[in-house]
Amino acid sequence: MALKLQVIICSTRPGRVGPSVAKWFADYAKANSQFDIELIDLVDFKLPVFDEPNHPAMRNYQHDHTKRWSASVDSADAFVFVTPEYNYCAPPSFYNALNYLVKEWAYKPAGFVSYGGVSGGLRAAQQAKSLVTTLRMMAITEGVMVPMVATMLDENKNFKSNELIDKSAETMLGELHRWAVALKTMRA
Repeated sequence: MALKLQVIICSTRPGRVGPSVAKWFADYAKANSQFDIELIDLVDFKLPVFDEPNHPAMRNYQHDHTKRWSASVDSADAFVFVTPEYNYCAPPSFYNALNYLVKEWAYKPAGFVSYGGVSGGLRAAQQAKSLVTTLRMMAITEGVMVPMVATMLDENKNFKSNELIDKSAETMLGELHRWAVALKTMRA
């Protein structure tokens, strides 16, 4: 049975391009990796600012949105966070979604597809790595950076990749799979 990779769209704001970039990456991963791919959109979980009365490490969730989020994250073996850069950071929705849970994230690798202006969201991905490692995820070094993302969208806002970005995705997927196989033994 193949390992499951969740590709998570981190931006939740109207007018976002995250779904277009994430769809491209999910399709690329389906064709070029050994993972079963699941595309996840944080919008679908409707997570308010953290509202659980108990610490997430207890896994004593009171709200249906948290229980659904927990089950989704728990089912994955690896993650790719597709994130824009807002003021040199990932969006608040990313931090909120991660902070809802603790144990569900542990001992799973995490990669980043970041996008934005000239920096390609690289600063946001670097900032986000400190949180994922605190939750015992393995933030892999390899990543996919999409600079000047607006220039890579067609008239229907579909993302169009290029050779350099595809090569970055191929490299990241290979590393993610190595780590996912290795870390699965730690979760057993």
